[in-house]
Amino acid sequence: MKIEELLPSIEVEKIYNESPGLEISGIAYHSEKVEEGDLFVCVKGYKTDGHKYLGQAIANGAVAAVVEEVQEEFSIPQIVVPNARIALATLACEYYGNPSLKLDMIGITASNGKTTTSFMTNAILEEEGYKTGLIGTVAVRMGDVSIPSVLTTPESLDLQYYLSEMVKRDITHVCMEVSSNAMEAHRVEGVDYDIIAFNNVTREHIDFHGTYENYLEVKSSIVRNASAKSFVVLNMDDPFVASLANQTEATVVTYGVENHHADLICKDLDLSTGRAKYTVEVRKPLKRFPFKIEPCEFRIELSVPGLHSVYNSMSALTIGLLSGVSIPAIQRALKKFRGVERRFEFIYEDDEFIIIDDHFANAGNINVTLKTLKFMDFKNLRLVYAIRGSRGKTVNRENAEAIAEWSKKLGVTEIIATKSVSHVTEKDWVTDEEEAVFLEVLGNAGINVLLYDELEDAIRKAIELVNPGDLILLGGAQGMDYGAEIALEIVKELKPDIPDDVLFAPLVDRVAGVTNRHRRAYV
Repeated sequence: MKIEELLPSIEVEKIYNESPGLEISGIAYHSEKVEEGDLFVCVKGYKTDGHKYLGQAIANGAVAAVVEEVQEEFSIPQIVVPNARIALATLACEYYGNPSLKLDMIGITASNGKTTTSFMTNAILEEEGYKTGLIGTVAVRMGDVSIPSVLTTPESLDLQYYLSEMVKRDITHVCMEVSSNAMEAHRVEGVDYDIIAFNNVTREHIDFHGTYENYLEVKSSIVRNASAKSFVVLNMDDPFVASLANQTEATVVTYGVENHHADLICKDLDLSTGRAKYTVEVRKPLKRFPFKIEPCEFRIELSVPGLHSVYNSMSALTIGLLSGVSIPAIQRALKKFRGVERRFEFIYEDDEFIIIDDHFANAGNINVTLKTLKFMDFKNLRLVYAIRGSRGKTVNRENAEAIAEWSKKLGVTEIIATKSVSHVTEKDWVTDEEEAVFLEVLGNAGINVLLYDELEDAIRKAIELVNPGDLILLGGAQGMDYGAEIALEIVKELKPDIPDDVLFAPLVDRVAGVTNRHRRAYV
């Protein structure tokens, strides 16, 4: 592709060392991934600046660069733009032929429940027979291919590549988690959404966005900027989310569990077993060409526990209806849906103790998970928590406060914490400030913390302390990804007679947090 074919898609301030007719064979934003003939985009990151690596990119074969500041020591063409991140996203869309225009794009955002809602929606679409793609925290799935995720929403160039591959594989519908970080970093710039779901909002990513108000502004932009041809699905039980109904050109469809003035409502809710049964009432006709749903009622039974699953399923089934999925297919899909890895996942159960693995990303996640434990029958809770690394003091203070509050309600006086030093990359390292604020909050609450550098040491301690009837909760985001595998390996040491295919069954379909030996043996 000639460079002139790409440049009209971006805002160019000037071109240094212009070279008309230059052939571009690819685009890169990481200097080590540059190949011969690539256009290198110098993105200013949060920890480093791509301009520093232009020399390395040229050495690896870059023939031109997109920059915010000219690097005069290099003679290759440099295209100066006001924002290299926006330029990267726009160039990626153009280079890969704007693949989102050829797909039914479903963007799902929330502080809590993005992943589960995406997987639920994907299950509903697959039950109808659609060929689907999935992009999110756990993995990027393109039909039968799964790739472990690095970011909840991939960098723009990677995202457009994945979407283009999905088009090539004849995928028709894509469910994508859309994080506030991705919106602020312009990773989803140029994505054409057909349906957008906004489930809820709680305080998170405050250090990244500066203030809670900025976070709300960024988070809601996906709804406020939605096109008139798209549909927006909103949770009317969340006051902030509900307030967006009049702030978009898109067609708005609402749902509610407590709010019975929504377009779709949940009624006759039965949570007596922990797994919900309820009736959905569609209160007005829903029209999305060529689909139309008349007012009706139908029953839903969930196999995943908790009130939060009711909200996730209401969002997912609304998307399903707007996508032309039949009510029987929705009912079958939600009945069969067994949950998502690391989302309140039972990884070990016997007469002696239970181990649950959960993605404790923020205070909202922690509240939902520990509230569910309140309804369960067990003797003592052994909480192993992976401190949230490189997310700032605010997030870690709020997480610690949530743990402290629920520890009192659940009778917990001691928790085990870990920095997961050997199991996280630099972007998830726990800083001294984050460790200090976490310990300060728990200490002030009178809760003893056993802190370990290594994840394995922390989990081994919990299993050493466990008594019959106890429950071990492995809680944490990236720092706990490998917790399930480590815990099951320790259980294997204690109970060698358990067949491997039984004990390690929870690892079979895992994408993240499984080593190669387990992939070979069990995947």
